[in-house]
Amino acid sequence: MIEKSGLRIILLETIILIFFLLIFTPLSLLILLLLAFTIFFFRDPPREIQDGIVSPADGRIDFIENQRIEIFMSPFDCHINRSPVAGKVERIVYKKGKFIPAYRREDFAERNEIYIRNNEGVFKVTQIAGFFARRIKCYVKEGDWIEKGEKIGMIKFGSRVCVDLPEKYRITRKIGEKVRAGETIALEKE
Repeated sequence: MIEKSGLRIILLETIILIFFLLIFTPLSLLILLLLAFTIFFFRDPPREIQDGIVSPADGRIDFIENQRIEIFMSPFDCHINRSPVAGKVERIVYKKGKFIPAYRREDFAERNEIYIRNNEGVFKVTQIAGFFARRIKCYVKEGDWIEKGEKIGMIKFGSRVCVDLPEKYRITRKIGEKVRAGETIALEKE
């Protein structure tokens, strides 16, 4: 499947491709490569959701501290974000900021914070727009009940997603590990 916000871009690139196929064929190869990348970027693959707290994003874990996990999403990762738990969207806070490279951790980067509450506590998912991303799309709103693994948003073209967990959980992953949205990243402490 393709994420719906990418359909307009794909349609536009397809029209441009057809135009250049008719007018100037050599340039159509470049447009075809761009179209293939766009389709790849906006892919929305089905996911099997695992137990425990699940990753909100595809990418590489590049920071873990206390109860916080940060995942860097390269342009080649699927950029659809999912809820790490089932719960109620208690609050959404959008913070305007600068567009910096997504591999850097900076407090002044543009971000969207989604607070999800359930009987285990509050889980905060932070979507951070990178230098190329510049667009965070949030699919949920305050008061919504969401299921674990449900799509909650998308960040376009390179970004970072963080998840802050309540104290009762232990992180089961390590820095440098590659994760996919829906895979277990933390379990309840025994």
